[in-house]
Amino acid sequence: MGLYILMGIVPVLAILGFILHRPQEAKKGSRRSRTQFYAKGKAAGFSSKEISILRNIAIQAMMGDYTALFQSPAQMDACIRTLTRTMRVSGDGDPAKQDFLARLYEYRKKIEVEGTIQGITNSRGIPAGQNLRVISNSVVYHSRVIRNSYQYILITRPANPKINTSPSWTGQKLSIYFWKEGDAGYVFDCEVLDEVFTNNAVAIQISHSDSLLRTQKRKSVRLKTHKSSFLYILNGKEGSNKLETVPGLKCIVEDLSDTGCSVTIGGKANKGMRVKLQFVLDKKASTMSGTVRSVEYNDETNRSLLHVEADPLKQELKNSILGELFGMNPEDDNFLAK
Repeated sequence: MGLYILMGIVPVLAILGFILHRPQEAKKGSRRSRTQFYAKGKAAGFSSKEISILRNIAIQAMMGDYTALFQSPAQMDACIRTLTRTMRVSGDGDPAKQDFLARLYEYRKKIEVEGTIQGITNSRGIPAGQNLRVISNSVVYHSRVIRNSYQYILITRPANPKINTSPSWTGQKLSIYFWKEGDAGYVFDCEVLDEVFTNNAVAIQISHSDSLLRTQKRKSVRLKTHKSSFLYILNGKEGSNKLETVPGLKCIVEDLSDTGCSVTIGGKANKGMRVKLQFVLDKKASTMSGTVRSVEYNDETNRSLLHVEADPLKQELKNSILGELFGMNPEDDNFLAK
């Protein structure tokens, strides 16, 4: 009889012990999560005050395992979105708030760039359509990949608009430079295997390389757009933030980042030009001054694609651009392609 009573009491005591012990374990888990969160926040470069703000936002948003915030683009987006909404209600002109928002955007950009880049290790990973710069005997030519097979790469015959004659390519040693969209610049050496005739045009076959040198890495995240803007030519090296009242040269902003943009204009343009762009961003008229670093001219359409490196931006404009990049700003039909 005593044995049956004991067998009945033991489970009850076990359940009671679990109930009494659970809050203590939960508190330990909570303290451990908080410690981990602060450690990760410190490693990411944020102050204790900033980490506390992020933790409160994460808890209010019921993110669950908020300790993953500093590695999770989605959780970081949720925190930034909450902060930007608060700033819009209370006024977003506070320099301290703009600075904190800028630090969040820079970190968000960092985990985006470092987390999505997939580099290539050999020339077999170069896609068809990739634009190339071909260096032969210190002369720069332009070409494009037609087809990439296991045995060789078929590219258009290298051309230079300033050179009327074309050398015999078979057997030549070449250095190939190219920029992989959203990744980095690459360079490799190869040999011309043969000249062939394909699709009514002369092309060349070049050898593969298992050794690609990765050069300049992507430093910013770019947003694809296709909206009208105005372009103004600047005199001298000084930039200009003044809003223009007279329309400038009509252009199309093709992509945008906090470090510059790509713009399509009619006609030809020169590398090194100083320009200013004026557009509507986050429902406000904005300007961006910069230098044209490279020009891609299309003879068939008589249009040029300008790659503009921006001058240092005001913090509020930079935050607005990054807000567009990560989908934080209200819809703006005057600027973004939807």
